[in-house]
Amino acid sequence: MHSTRVSTAVVFLSFWASLAISLPEFAHANHPHTHDKLKVAASFTIIADMAKHVAGDQAEVVSITKIGAEIHGYQPTPGDLVRASDADLILSNGLGLEAWFQQFLDNLGGIPNAVVSDGIEVIAIAGGDAQGTANPHAWMGSTEAARYIDNIARYMGDQDPTHADIYQANAEAYKAEVLTLMSGWRRRLSGLPSSQKWLVTCEGAFSYLARDMGLQELYLWSINSDQTATPRQVQKVIDGVRQHHIPAVFCESTVSQAPAKQVARETGASYGGVLYVDSLTDTDGAAPSYMQLLDANLRTITDGLSHGGVN
Repeated sequence: MHSTRVSTAVVFLSFWASLAISLPEFAHANHPHTHDKLKVAASFTIIADMAKHVAGDQAEVVSITKIGAEIHGYQPTPGDLVRASDADLILSNGLGLEAWFQQFLDNLGGIPNAVVSDGIEVIAIAGGDAQGTANPHAWMGSTEAARYIDNIARYMGDQDPTHADIYQANAEAYKAEVLTLMSGWRRRLSGLPSSQKWLVTCEGAFSYLARDMGLQELYLWSINSDQTATPRQVQKVIDGVRQHHIPAVFCESTVSQAPAKQVARETGASYGGVLYVDSLTDTDGAAPSYMQLLDANLRTITDGLSHGGVN
């Protein structure tokens, strides 16, 4: 989905080749389950947190990728294989987000797996090499998040029918919390003048959130890559910020903040701060859960657009 696809593929092939001898000892078929609860492995921390809320006390949930990981071109480790090898169910986002995931899954054997974005109405990426493809960051939208949660409850119930009603009840309560949080911030942002209703970020990962919050969107690149922004990308955003008198720009936690700060310097806009999208933080960070990620992002965006951010 981005310019590093070829080089990333080479790294993946090298990685899997180095594990060829040891993979059988991790394989699902050779590891009968010894845990009493349903075990769910999620491809990254945000889906894992959603699944934990749906699971309650009835299932164990782990994340394959670690906190702070850049998940598009993630390079799995032997420890990731071990952590997922005895799962009863593996959840992924799909929509082309996890470039590494299918080979990871293939090497685990026949563990049931499910895509939590199934059934959503995707927003197409509007520019760059990925133009026209599905924007995979659908968990940032309210309707889409609700579908994720419903799907997770259904998939877990399919694997563990005894507790299906509990998963569904937990999902309903959790959905209500997420939707209430989102609607509260939508009301606050609705009071801003239209000239301030712009969300400028490094990656175009906030299309669903921007739609829900009534914001127009401008970004440096459409999908994360291993490279920083090109001069052309930076200039395009500089021109847009100047043209629309946008008060603040932001950037995600898993990439370099430098290009966004350059845009701020050259336009006189404020650097509004860090946003979280592809990963949660440690417990002492701003976004240790999905709900806290949404709340932290929307607070940072509202403050930045209202008062000029952190500079």
